[in-house]
Amino acid sequence: MSYKVKQVIVLRKDLNMRKGKMVAQGAHASMAVLLNEGTTKETGAFETSFIFPMDKDMKEWVLGSFAKICVSVNSEEELLAIHKQAQDANLICSLIQDAGFTEFNGVPTYTAVAIGPAQATEIDKITGLLKLL
Repeated sequence: MSYKVKQVIVLRKDLNMRKGKMVAQGAHASMAVLLNEGTTKETGAFETSFIFPMDKDMKEWVLGSFAKICVSVNSEEELLAIHKQAQDANLICSLIQDAGFTEFNGVPTYTAVAIGPAQATEIDKITGLLKLL
């Protein structure tokens, strides 16, 4: 199936993360896109609301399929390059750095990037040649 609007989650395979860890890192990346786009607004003494702008692509994604495609890279350098390309293309994206508490011997480690939601044709210019996870 081909999606018009999607999000691509890029994960590092070279880290040999446990499956649960890998899923968690991808989820962090996906959620961070929304959270980074959003703002919090105080609406009262104990109330807080979360607001994020929805352009056409975000609205189609949130109200539609929530399509997410997971692909992989084999190094930190590749992950950072993908993130930079997404930023340079003005695509919303998030880069996740794990704190290293449960894996990676306490060393903060870049693990994942989420790109989009955006037009599939734009994301595919950056991630289209990466292998599915």
